Amino acid sequence: MSYRIAVDVGGTFTDVVAVDSAGQITFVKAPSTPEDQSVGTMDGIGRLAIELGLSVAELLGQTERIVHGMTVATNALLERKGAKVGLLTTAGHRDVLEMREGLKPERYNMRLARLEPLVPRHLRFGITERMRADGRVEAALDPASLNVAIERLKAADVTSIAVCYLHAYRDASHERATRDALKSAMPGVHISLSSDVLPQIKEYERVSTTVVNAYVGPLIELYLGRLEDQLKQVGFAGPLLIILSHGGVAPVAEAVRVAAATVLSGPAGGLAGGRRVAQIVGAPDLITFDVGGTSSDISLITNGEVTLSKDRTMAGERIALPSLDIVTLGAGGGSIARLETSGLLEVGPQSAGSVPGPICYGNGGTVPTVTDASVVLGYLDPDNFAGGQTKLDHAGALAAFETLGGQLGVSALEAAAGVHRVVNTQLAEGIRVVTVRRGVDPRRFALLGFGGAAGIHVTELAAMLGINRVVVPRAASVLSAWGMLNTELRLEAVQTSVGETDRLDIAALRALYARMDDEGTSRMQTWFDGAIEHRHFAEMRYGEQVFEIDVPLAGIDLAKANDAEIVAGLKAAFEKRHDELYAYCLPEQHPVLVNARVATVGLLPELASEPAPTAGEPATVIATRDVYLKDWTPAAVYRFTDLILGQVIAGPALIESDSTTVLLRPGDSATTTPERWLDIAVSA
Repeated sequence: MSYRIAVDVGGTFTDVVAVDSAGQITFVKAPSTPEDQSVGTMDGIGRLAIELGLSVAELLGQTERIVHGMTVATNALLERKGAKVGLLTTAGHRDVLEMREGLKPERYNMRLARLEPLVPRHLRFGITERMRADGRVEAALDPASLNVAIERLKAADVTSIAVCYLHAYRDASHERATRDALKSAMPGVHISLSSDVLPQIKEYERVSTTVVNAYVGPLIELYLGRLEDQLKQVGFAGPLLIILSHGGVAPVAEAVRVAAATVLSGPAGGLAGGRRVAQIVGAPDLITFDVGGTSSDISLITNGEVTLSKDRTMAGERIALPSLDIVTLGAGGGSIARLETSGLLEVGPQSAGSVPGPICYGNGGTVPTVTDASVVLGYLDPDNFAGGQTKLDHAGALAAFETLGGQLGVSALEAAAGVHRVVNTQLAEGIRVVTVRRGVDPRRFALLGFGGAAGIHVTELAAMLGINRVVVPRAASVLSAWGMLNTELRLEAVQTSVGETDRLDIAALRALYARMDDEGTSRMQTWFDGAIEHRHFAEMRYGEQVFEIDVPLAGIDLAKANDAEIVAGLKAAFEKRHDELYAYCLPEQHPVLVNARVATVGLLPELASEPAPTAGEPATVIATRDVYLKDWTPAAVYRFTDLILGQVIAGPALIESDSTTVLLRPGDSATTTPERWLDIAVSA
């Protein structure tokens, strides 16, 4: 027997999933350990081995590969605990990082505090050199200017350096010469070049992304190096692959090189899993809705494809690398409920996390959370949480809501119901952000609910938004980890090539894509010997716009099509994508191509399908529990694992597994799919 393992580190739990060569899925959860995520990772692998009846050495000895999603970079940015970074840039441009784009996040907020840049001004140095936008050298790199800056960086004991010269995307020779000088003068220092990280126009985005890469790079290198050593010590000989923000996976060396691309490492697995779910259930238009203990991630799959964005901001820092278009909300099972000074009930973004956690966990939590409200409302069984391994403190949760209710002037039950109404409203607004605000009607989509807490909220949200179909997989609580095993090796390359589509030099464009294909193949073959394919994209916009959209060029054969066919194909592909995203296009205008992008993909063997369950008797009601749905209502309780193919469960009902609970409201109806998933028809 062989295994593939995925590990997804969340804010509260670390999810570990194994799929064996027969397709059987086994999963466990372990508490996350933010101070050192490798501790929770190894603990989770140990629990997985116990679940499979193996020792850790036996399990890892039979494991082909491990795919890992982490929050090391995310936490470093959020907590401002990255490396001490110095910045070398073209003379006269050292304040670009601080001036940003001349805009404030809240432009009408006169009291908004200024965000301190990741590199303070005394560690930002202007170097005498200048490259023009067409690639011609305006001023050669001045060694004396560079040496002065290097000596000051050494004196300041910086551990990481970002190098971002003007127009280095056209000619990287000055940045590479600087790298060589830094390596000679400061052995062991971490170096990030903008020409390696993001070789494209838009100076602020390039500087910011390169600085973020330098800020988190040493931490990523240290963490992944330590984790690789720990895995090897207990018998793992296969590759450790890291899922990146664009949804593909890469080896450790590549993840360290583009460390800024790990900022959305965890949520990316959820979208990879969502894309696979869309194929399995025949729902090409799907909203992915991932609710964990600390946050919720929402995204859109249209026609079976995910959307990439380069307009990502994390903790106020711009990261312009291709990343999955995910909206993250500070709302989850561990979100704290409290009364604001205004007298309003507020839920999140503060979270109780895994330690101390919600009050009902009995680990020292003292403030009420969404999970505590779920216990008070009867949605969670205090005596059968996590498969009966944990007893929830119902009395403690109820006492907390009696206190909160007293502050609000309502009963404990009304306070708990209010918490659910508030958090559901927040989650519904998050879904509207990725649909209605972009001109997309959510009612034509199915809603995929996953993450440990999604099952309790998902049918109510669907009803609020007019969505009539909800899908909840059996492994919903660990779908992000499962999704990591359903993705591919991926390298991203981008190169600026600006021009209106009707005026492009098509021969030069063909040559650019061919060169990027060759470079991608060469890099991929250094650590992968399987089948490789190239996927072409163009980042395009209308002339008046200040942002680009990512346009797939799958229908355009750049090698064989003639010039007119390529021009027409670019225009048609852009208009189609613009209409999908924003519900309109402007056929009378010629769009502008800004950046050429190539994804070099290494095709990994697909997972075997999970064996179909043997025929048996339909699952029977194991209990009846009162749940609060505007009033106390008796709900039938079923075990998720007992459901058989085609079994229909009518609401009100609760469907429980060791790691999640799904609530069906009156009028909802759930049908079990061949995969033993729930396909729910939601009542209006």
